[in-house]
Amino acid sequence: MTTINIEHASRWFGNVVAVNDVTMTIGPGVTGLLGPNGAGKSTLINMMAGFLAPSTGSVTLDGQPIWRNESVYRQIGIVPEREAMYDFLTGLDFVVANAELHGLGAKEARAALATVEMEYAQDRRIATYSKGMRQRVKMASALVHDPSVLLLDEPFNGMDPRQRMQLMELLRRMGATGRTVLFSSHILEEVEQLASHIEVIVAGRHAASGDFRKIRRLMTDRPHRYLVRSSDDRALAAALIADPSTAGIEVDLAEGALRIQAVDFGRFTELLPRVAREHSIRLLTVSPSDESLESVFSYLVAA
Repeated sequence: MTTINIEHASRWFGNVVAVNDVTMTIGPGVTGLLGPNGAGKSTLINMMAGFLAPSTGSVTLDGQPIWRNESVYRQIGIVPEREAMYDFLTGLDFVVANAELHGLGAKEARAALATVEMEYAQDRRIATYSKGMRQRVKMASALVHDPSVLLLDEPFNGMDPRQRMQLMELLRRMGATGRTVLFSSHILEEVEQLASHIEVIVAGRHAASGDFRKIRRLMTDRPHRYLVRSSDDRALAAALIADPSTAGIEVDLAEGALRIQAVDFGRFTELLPRVAREHSIRLLTVSPSDESLESVFSYLVAA
């Protein structure tokens, strides 16, 4: 059970503060590191990987400092966002070179390339690869020493839909077997599909942590929005609007539904079925319309 602990970590470059007093714990499973471009995600990942020292605070792996600690590097695999690679090498040569840094060889390199389904192109020069193929070879080099921690910075960039689905399934399997997998993305759909846990970074600060649906429900200062279809929308609206838990109701004729704003999540979730039962109204659809990761993220960024 490998865990990365970040305690009050900051990192600045001259007068620019890239990461500002961040505290979080990354444990086994798949964690999504979410934030807009320039939020500090790459700087944070580079500190977790041992590429950068925190200016203040600490970044540790199972209690051991990561910066300049060769013993923990064997447990970490990283897929950086940067495209810089040795284009004159073949894919196999590139992964073998990374394997040899860990005292391994061609056998392990071929197995890693097979894991990311790149055997068919392993003898081609990297210069001939598409961006998606480059991403998969970087992934193979990160996996070649069988690390317990995998850090990926925007790993889906340049991948076609098939490659993206393959990588998502691979990361799910790794998380399910107890590895600590963290990937960054500014694409909400990727995080929502893959991560069981999210960490949100906004302007270098830690904005939120946990399951995004639970985070949304804790945002009591934001009305909760629902799309509701019933056997009698107008009668349901009339009964609900009288309760203080309901801030507003709109009849959406195009959708054939009610759009409801609830200011008291707990009270409203008890009120809706009770009112429907009392007025003999059948509820056909009750769907939160702002409980997606996109909605949570937009609220956090605007906060």
